[in-house]
Amino acid sequence: MKEVTIYTDGACSGNPGPGGWGALLRYGQPPVERELSGHETATTNNRMELAAAAEALEALNAPCRVRLHSDSAYLVNAFNDRWLDGWQRRGWKKADKKPVLNRDLWERLLAQNERHEITWVKVKGHSGNELNERVDQLAVRAREVAQIELMG
Repeated sequence: MKEVTIYTDGACSGNPGPGGWGALLRYGQPPVERELSGHETATTNNRMELAAAAEALEALNAPCRVRLHSDSAYLVNAFNDRWLDGWQRRGWKKADKKPVLNRDLWERLLAQNERHEITWVKVKGHSGNELNERVDQLAVRAREVAQIELMG
């Protein structure tokens, strides 16, 4: 099984507002890298964080062993602390009985979590981690494209 390292990040201007996401996929020795990014004109930061991870995982051609790094506690904790199990058990409701936001993206991520062997790694954002800074820049550039589209 191919081993892949992924870094992801999302950015949003306003919440909701124009947003972007970025991802970096690395595999092999010497490392082969692939950058991905995208944007939406009306979204939230959490949606962009989840979209980055979903898009990166969906870009893999075959099942892989993945270490996915994100500075989003929302994303990483949902898997590592098993929040998703409870949400699904309660019919996509949180403990406070309110509906889980971003269900469409969570379902995409769950499908990828079944397809790949994923280790979800929380990294500290904006702390000098070179690869996290790189995907942050990708997300910010993508967000700027969304802002330009909004201005027409």
